Amino acid sequence: MFLMKKIFFLLLILSSALLVHAQKEKKPPYQKDSTLPIFSMLETDSTTWFNTTDFPKDKPVVIVYFNPECGHCQLTAHDFMEKKDEFKDVFFVWVTYRATMDEIKQFGDDAKMFDDRNIRLGKEMKYTIVPFFSVQYTPYIAVYNENHKLLQTFDGGTDPDTIINLLHPARN
Repeated sequence: MFLMKKIFFLLLILSSALLVHAQKEKKPPYQKDSTLPIFSMLETDSTTWFNTTDFPKDKPVVIVYFNPECGHCQLTAHDFMEKKDEFKDVFFVWVTYRATMDEIKQFGDDAKMFDDRNIRLGKEMKYTIVPFFSVQYTPYIAVYNENHKLLQTFDGGTDPDTIINLLHPARN
């Protein structure tokens, strides 16, 4: 009986260890690799392809995965555009997957995004962002430093001041 308890206990420990190892392997890609994901998107003119390799070097990058019909996404876009002067050194990529180009254009027009050179807005044609970041809610924001290493993600969005403080902690 004592031997059976020992064997049971050892099997329990072994199965727990295997379970922990399996859970570690299920991390989304962004938790395994802190570099920018490789993806491309079609910009709202429906002719220009924009790729990760086109991101400016030595500049922080903020990727915002959004849904044009999402009220929280619309408010987030307006909030960020109201503080755009504080983001002059930051490159923004607003990307979606399921929306039409007309919906994306309307979203950009409503938030007055098309006047800013540091913003790209478009549709990814391959479903890359959602599985890479394991997106659950929109807006989803991923913040990368000037070396394009991930600083933090925000599933469900955040306010502009949080991003400013993350990118420029010396300003606090």
